[in-house]
Amino acid sequence: MIDQNTLAPWVRRFLLEHLITERNLARNTQRSYRDTLRLLLPFIAAQANKPIDRLDVTDLHAERIREFLLDLEQQRGCVIATRNQRLAAIHSLAYFIGSHSPEHLEWCGQIRAIPFKKATRSVIAYLEKAEMDALLDAPDRTTAQGCRDHTLLLFLYNTGARADEVAQLTIADLAFAQAPQRDHSSVLIRGKGNKLRRCPLWPKTVAELTPLVQGRGTTEHVFLNRCGQPLTRFGIHTMVERYTNRVSEQIPSLKTKRVSPHTIRHTSATHFLRAGVDINTIRAWLGHVSINTTNVYAEVDLEMKARALAHCEPQDSTASHPPTKRWREDEDLMAFLHAL
Repeated sequence: MIDQNTLAPWVRRFLLEHLITERNLARNTQRSYRDTLRLLLPFIAAQANKPIDRLDVTDLHAERIREFLLDLEQQRGCVIATRNQRLAAIHSLAYFIGSHSPEHLEWCGQIRAIPFKKATRSVIAYLEKAEMDALLDAPDRTTAQGCRDHTLLLFLYNTGARADEVAQLTIADLAFAQAPQRDHSSVLIRGKGNKLRRCPLWPKTVAELTPLVQGRGTTEHVFLNRCGQPLTRFGIHTMVERYTNRVSEQIPSLKTKRVSPHTIRHTSATHFLRAGVDINTIRAWLGHVSINTTNVYAEVDLEMKARALAHCEPQDSTASHPPTKRWREDEDLMAFLHAL
């Protein structure tokens, strides 16, 4: 019989039974929870002066977790958002143990009482139209790799997809219209939590994708690296960074921006909003669960704020009406008063 006080069996059940079987969380979420435990357990073992496989559930008490979170910020240099993400994984582990072991309910309550730290929300970075056009023009399209990179950048801008979503894209996910004058081409994107959404493709994007996937099997990934292997999200990030550095020599404003695939996602949303696309359509386009997540683009777009401000600006009445005389200069009024 498994000792209910030993932590190791609970960790195994949490990762294999709870995250995968019960909740069916996305692979990236599973990895995030796993990485949290890979950092937490050695820290707790050192604090408790025990081997990791001999740790008890109660060794993971609230004070040590607070010290772990402090260590993340001060020693590892993690931002508050990362600190809160690690804490969310620990809360989830405590909830799992508490819900299956009544004797640990009090311990669970103490762990879950550790609060998240409030973080200052940073301003979302996006590219202006000229900057995005320059980035799209950066690859050398006389080479095979340059054509792939241009297509990839265009696809990111067209769909607003995350790097991981693009990395797992297969040829079967592409649906090119047989009659472009009547039908729309689209792509099926697997988002966070394995949620599916379909995004329309521009004719230009279809024209770039067609030679890239022609003659290949439908189960193959769309974007491959030089070795013919699927391009990873890290490879996509590196590619975007490389072309940004190249373009920044001609466009100095890019030197002040940290450009990543997610920046292009923000750029797509902002440009769609400027073009008059409904905010709820953009929410579905990007795969946001809540409209509140999408509303942030309306808040950061300076151009739209300026247009709204212009509509509210008071009109200068002096242009249509002659200036009125001050009362001291109104001789008729003064004559009237003297005549009383």
